[in-house]
Amino acid sequence: MLEPFGIGVDTAAEILVVAGDNPEGIKSEAALAKLAGIAPVPTGSGMTSGRHRINHGGHRQLNAAIYRTVIVRMRFHP
Repeated sequence: MLEPFGIGVDTAAEILVVAGDNPEGIKSEAALAKLAGIAPVPTGSGMTSGRHRINHGGHRQLNAAIYRTVIVRMRFHP
């Protein structure tokens, strides 16, 4: 879990804690994104296509851990 660049001990621990709390709920990357609150939610009444909004639900600590990883990777990884 610590091998990929940008994932520290605190981030790995948070991901493992959330995965341990919801082992049946995480079957794919999409399910993990929905749990973390980083999956896009479609908007509109059906007349619009391709529009999404931010999902304001989800696990806040997991969302913050993923955010930290993304920022570190964007800043320091070639």
